[in-house]
Amino acid sequence: MRFALAHEHRDRWPVERLCRVLQVSTRGYRAWASRPTCRRDRTDLKVLAHIREQYTLSRGTYGRPRMTMELKEVGLDVGERRVGRLMKINGIRPIRTRRHKVTMDSQHHLGVAPNLLDGDFLAAAPNQKWAGDISYIWTTEGWLYLAVVIDLFSRRVVGWPVSDRMKKDLAIRALEMAINLRQPPKGCIFHSDRGSQYCSYDFQKKLQAHGLRPSMSGKGNCYDNAAIETFFKSLKAELLWRQTWPTRRQAETAIFQYINGF
Repeated sequence: MRFALAHEHRDRWPVERLCRVLQVSTRGYRAWASRPTCRRDRTDLKVLAHIREQYTLSRGTYGRPRMTMELKEVGLDVGERRVGRLMKINGIRPIRTRRHKVTMDSQHHLGVAPNLLDGDFLAAAPNQKWAGDISYIWTTEGWLYLAVVIDLFSRRVVGWPVSDRMKKDLAIRALEMAINLRQPPKGCIFHSDRGSQYCSYDFQKKLQAHGLRPSMSGKGNCYDNAAIETFFKSLKAELLWRQTWPTRRQAETAIFQYINGF
């Protein structure tokens, strides 16, 4: 480590002075500097180069788990601990922090469906389990609300309208978009929170008309819809929180590019 420190600062001070301060011999330093790089260090440099590339492609948002997945997809046999170590040493870290704004209105007297998912967000095939929710984006013009429907098999967004009002028609439009795109079979589960938009008669009637089975989270339990909450957090951290949005139209265009492109 002392040889490495001397090597790092050799352009600022003479090597002899650095070795004297660090209490190592100049002969030992030169032997260390001329020694071939070990295989582990060479692999670390290769992995680090890919980490920097993927970090840039992800807009500086990937943490250790997702970075490891990306590296494995490009053919690197690397573990999460090594990725974490290289990211920490080189100061590569995602920024994820923001206040939470409640969008669910559960203070109503509408009917509530049982929790059919019960925390199981895995599906064996497409169009077996869907999840939906509504989130918000602040623009200079005011709030923009986004409703999404996600297929839990692939975590793909299959419906996503936006509106300047958080009403039941927004949730219905998201559902209709997903149905028109996927044509789900009867028995597909649609999971949501207990918000009034999803408990409304019109929304439940739409589910029934297409043979979808309603499922709702437990009271006050955000973890019961964790898959879709994770998507919203990624969307905001990787796109929406990184700049201000002068108009709702600009935010909508960026969301479209994120969902259908990135």
